[in-house]
Amino acid sequence: MSATKPLEGIRVLDLTVALAGPYGSLLLGGLGAEVIRIESPGGGDIARNNPPYVNHEGIHFGVRQSDDVSLSILNRARNKKSITLDLKSEQGRALFMRLAQECDVVIENASEGATKRLGVDYESVRQANPKIVYASVKAFGEPSPYPNLKGMDIIVQALSGIMDVTGFADGPPTRLGLPLADLIAPMFAVNGILAALIHRGRTGVGQHVQVSMLDCLASLVAEEHFDVYLKEGYPKRSGNFLERLTPFGVYETQDSYVALVAFQPEWFRNLAEAMGRPELAQDPRFAVLGPRTKNSAEINAIIREWMHARTSAEIIRELQEKRGVPCAEVRSPQQMLADPYLQARGAVVPLVHPGLEASGTVAMGMGVPIQFSETPASFDQPAQALGEANEAIYCDLLKLSGAELQQLRAQKVI
Repeated sequence: MSATKPLEGIRVLDLTVALAGPYGSLLLGGLGAEVIRIESPGGGDIARNNPPYVNHEGIHFGVRQSDDVSLSILNRARNKKSITLDLKSEQGRALFMRLAQECDVVIENASEGATKRLGVDYESVRQANPKIVYASVKAFGEPSPYPNLKGMDIIVQALSGIMDVTGFADGPPTRLGLPLADLIAPMFAVNGILAALIHRGRTGVGQHVQVSMLDCLASLVAEEHFDVYLKEGYPKRSGNFLERLTPFGVYETQDSYVALVAFQPEWFRNLAEAMGRPELAQDPRFAVLGPRTKNSAEINAIIREWMHARTSAEIIRELQEKRGVPCAEVRSPQQMLADPYLQARGAVVPLVHPGLEASGTVAMGMGVPIQFSETPASFDQPAQALGEANEAIYCDLLKLSGAELQQLRAQKVI
């Protein structure tokens, strides 16, 4: 395997905050891009104030102290060089443009109109560097159809319709347990950035890549034909079961829960045999998928009764191991994070901080869930303190003198 990462040689100027944006620059950094993260002097990313915090004693949820670091920052700011810069100042904007001239990509998720007011929007940056790939991650696009509405993940979930199809049929709309909009949008942004870099490689022309959190979730919801299903009488919220692919759901066992998929003819036949009810595979109510979906309540009741009398391990051994019927125990996040297979593949990795090491605390974070045959990809650089890379970037990259750097500090430009 080569020692060179896939995006080595690509330099990214990162203006993102919180999660919808920093996750995108995190992925770019994990793939090998040099990410220069700009934060406000003395304050930085709002996520730096997110509990829990880590200090020399370990993790806590109390009031943030001077030596505390947010666990969110330890997770999201890996593989990034932290510099401070006041973009509201004339000197700060001038330095930003000099940095932009040295970069391939700018990524931002500022509120609507903020980059234009600061003079660091795409049109302004393009004047300084026509080859720039400038990526914007917004909640609703720009201009937004919802003036003054803050783009929080739960708001985007609500507007996308995804909450209305999540939960049980007789229950309320349900927020997903992950900030899905905050995570999906930067993934699409990275796709757009990579496509724009390929295009620039062919033509020499940069461009503006725009991603909306709402657009991204809406496109996912549209993958399922809810408009058709509702007309046919299927509930919009199906809970733990998908009636049109019965059996397809989560069933309670003697000691936990098991997810089961057995709608294919062979799978259903093997399930019926495992339950000691081979005749079910010949019953006209259940033999083929169409009628089975109309009689889902009956077949699910039979499966529930059989599963509830057995442990999850017994069911998995009987169905998955012996008969090839897809099923798995519903794991907790803790069980997943402790999975040695996922750890070995780098899907989840331990975070690094002196306080964690000193206290013997293990905190897991996101890994790079992409495997390359020729090039490594990983989050191998721990999160930096606010402004830790100021000297390296301003002096080594922009060739400022030590005196100039000290003057910028004194003027609170950096």
